[in-house]
Parts: sequence; structure tokens; C-alpha cells
Amino acid sequence: MSLFEAFFLALIQGLTEFLPISSSAHLILPSQLFGWADQGLAFDVAVHVGTLAAVVGYFRREVWNLLKAFFASLKGEHSSDSQLAWMIVLATIPACVAGLFLKDVIELYLRAAWVIAATTLIFGGLLWWADRKATQTCDEYQTTSYRAVLIGVAQALALIPGTSRSGATITAALMLGYTREAAARFSFLMSIPIITLAGSYLGLQLATSPEPVAMDAIGVGLLVSFVSAYACIHAFLKLVTRVGMLPFVIYRLVLGVLLLAFIAG
Repeated sequence: MSLFEAFFLALIQGLTEFLPISSSAHLILPSQLFGWADQGLAFDVAVHVGTLAAVVGYFRREVWNLLKAFFASLKGEHSSDSQLAWMIVLATIPACVAGLFLKDVIELYLRAAWVIAATTLIFGGLLWWADRKATQTCDEYQTTSYRAVLIGVAQALALIPGTSRSGATITAALMLGYTREAAARFSFLMSIPIITLAGSYLGLQLATSPEPVAMDAIGVGLLVSFVSAYACIHAFLKLVTRVGMLPFVIYRLVLGVLLLAFIAG
């Protein structure tokens, strides 16, 4: 790939990984519109590392406190941080199980453009409904096992292209009574183990792959995905508390309609 393609795709990945607008819906467009080839396994690993570094870097204090509390809880020392850490672990399990058993089915049957268009529209509507009806009384530290499992199931549903991992988890959290900021923060913290696992899986594939690695494109992908994802997290948390989810709902609906028009054309 050219450096421009690397820059463009990494920018899309960094911005859409944490916004509730579906990264797969955006990444399908360049290949369809411009005929770009698949970016390759090494580039996928690079942008996963970039977005992971962004979310860990942004929430570095919270991550450090959660890690310390998690290991302290193994010695019998419990706190609100250890409770949240365990709930994040619990919420990660459904997506891991679904990914393990359904990955091939999703790759074979659900990566079609019409599926992405449909899920973009459907889950955009659900996000709008959840944002309007949310009681917004809970924060992430009030996550129970019941809530963690339900949000985890929503994250598993996001394996379907077009759903949006952050969109599905934020929608579920809003439906369960979280404030907008708490829903977003829990979604972002949940992304750390799942991106780590996905990146590790891709890394293992890359280690046994004969695919050549273009280090200049990898470097661009890593840097651009990190910067764009970090800026996106910061801006989203500021914006969502003031205006809610409506701008993202409108964007999803417009994007879904454009995808349908593109398919029909």
C-alpha cells in the first residue's frame, strides 16, 4: 500500500474504533470506491497496537489503579477498583467465546456490504432509543455481574460487521441506566482487554506468515492510529456529556442510507 493509503486507513481506524459509528462500515468504503487492496495482516497489527496504546495512555491512571486493585484482590484485598476490574474481565468473556466459535461464520457470511448497511441503521436506531430513554443514574463503579454480562453480550454482537463495538456497548450501558460519560468510559475500559486479545491473535498469525512487511506503512499506521484514537477519546468524552448521542445517530443513519444506495447502484 502507498503511504497515503496507510495514513487514510489508520486515520479511519483510529477515529472509528472508539466512536459509536462502526469501523467496518468505514473501512469497506475505500476498497469499494477506490479499489484498494486489503491492507494486510502486519498493518492490522500496527493499527491495533496504535489504538490500544491510545486508550491505555488516555486512561493510564485508571488502568494502573485497576491493575493494582485486581492483583490485590487475589490476596483478599477488595475495593471499588478491584470490583470494576473484575467486571471488565467478566464483560470480556462473551466476545471471546463468540469470537472463538463464530469467527469463521462471520467471515464467510456476514462481511457483506448489505449486512454492514443494515446493522449500521439498526444499531443507530437502538442508540437513539437508549439515549432518549436512559435514566442516567449509574456510573461505571456501580457495575454488577448482571450488567457486566449484558454489556459483554452487546460487545459480542459487535463481531457482526457494521454494529460498532463502542456503539453496542454504550447502547447497552445506557439501557442499564449508566450516565452517558460512564457508559463511554466503561466501553473504553472494556476495549483494552478485547483489543489486546485481538492484537495478540493477529500478532501470532503474523509471526507464522510469510507476508512481507512494509515498515514505512507500518510506522505511519501505528503513529496515525495512536494520535487519532487518543484525540477521538478526548473529544468524544467532552462532547457526549453536552450533546448526547444524537450527532452519531444521525451520522449512522446517513451512512447506512449511503451504503444502501451504493449497493443498489
